[in-house]
Amino acid sequence: MRQPLLYRTYVALSMLMVPFVARATTRKLMRADVTAYRAHERLGHATENRVEGTLIWFHAASVGESLSVLALISRIGAVLPKAHFLITSGTATSATLIAQRMPPRCVHQFAPLDAPGPLKRFLKHWQPDAAIFVESELWPQMLRRTHATGASMALVNARMSERSIASWAKRPRLATYLFEVFDLILTQNDAMAEAMVRINAPAPRVARGQNLKSFAGPLPQDEDLIFEARAVLGHLPVWVAASTHAGEEQIILAAHERLRVSHPDLHLILVPRHPERGDEVLKLITETGMDYTRRSSGDLPGGAIYLADTLGELGNWFALSDIVFLGGSLLPIGGHNPFEVAQSGATVLSGNHVFNFAETFSAMEAAGAARIVADADDIAAQIDALLRDKQSRDKAVAAAKTFAHSETAKLDTIAARLIKALRLS
Repeated sequence: MRQPLLYRTYVALSMLMVPFVARATTRKLMRADVTAYRAHERLGHATENRVEGTLIWFHAASVGESLSVLALISRIGAVLPKAHFLITSGTATSATLIAQRMPPRCVHQFAPLDAPGPLKRFLKHWQPDAAIFVESELWPQMLRRTHATGASMALVNARMSERSIASWAKRPRLATYLFEVFDLILTQNDAMAEAMVRINAPAPRVARGQNLKSFAGPLPQDEDLIFEARAVLGHLPVWVAASTHAGEEQIILAAHERLRVSHPDLHLILVPRHPERGDEVLKLITETGMDYTRRSSGDLPGGAIYLADTLGELGNWFALSDIVFLGGSLLPIGGHNPFEVAQSGATVLSGNHVFNFAETFSAMEAAGAARIVADADDIAAQIDALLRDKQSRDKAVAAAKTFAHSETAKLDTIAARLIKALRLS
């Protein structure tokens, strides 16, 4: 298919903009303590050698997307013991978390900018045999230039907002030109599969897959830290509010104040989604008058509230409670991954703004593994009921574990499907 005018215009603009974008992106990484050497991976300069043999490239933009594919890489690696893997992402946070959990025979690089120079350098060095793109970040030149190398390609966990779908629908030639590169497109649900076909993805190559975030392995845990925290907490009842966003902590703290009336020893572990908001959240905590300790100050849990404002330690806090509230859901943010909570052995509470995981929460509710709450009063009421009724709490925890186990069992099917479609066997 001939290059659409819109694509050619985009390429020309990217060539003009790359010096400015490169400067901004590398500086952003360096402000996050990434070395200048590694920050220049964004310009296509590799900092690792390519190993001989089959190389499968996974590109995932965000932290959640990056972590969601690690279990899939492990499973494909088990089937293809001679294959090696490259995973690219764009943020310093994703790089840190990937490094903690990276499977064997895998390296991480920051993704090249979507411009001719960076992509030429990147593809010339890495020469991937297959490329697997995750969710919704579709860079036009990255797709077409990778396709031009002869690599087989797949889009997994495909998800787009209604706004993105409407935008693609207005550009049918460009959509056709980009989506035709994929040998396989696996969507999160049937509705998304239908939407992809409507915006000119090749229908024979589109199928419903599975939400890859259900396959992410249990979060890493520090057994020594968990032991020390449990020793301090003793038999105090504990609940966790994790991945909270601005505007949600006030609701969580109000719920905790209500709960402390009937459960005066109740301890809250509050984990903001972005640890750099620690000072902002601490100010809200001090305004309540409740006593607190803070992880970034080196404290262990204690008192009424523990502000866990560090990165990569969420698995430790999940291990300390049977009850976890997931943020990003009391406001229209879309919710966060409930599988990580279920795998840790806790029941899930969430606000009703969970459109990123709508089908998942619906299934978990039906299984008794999750509860949807509306506000501070509702949160307090649900947690109060769970604290008072151990039998009900144990049942909810068991349901969460069963749900998590049933989902991870589907991973082999996804891995086999990709191996076949990408001609990797």
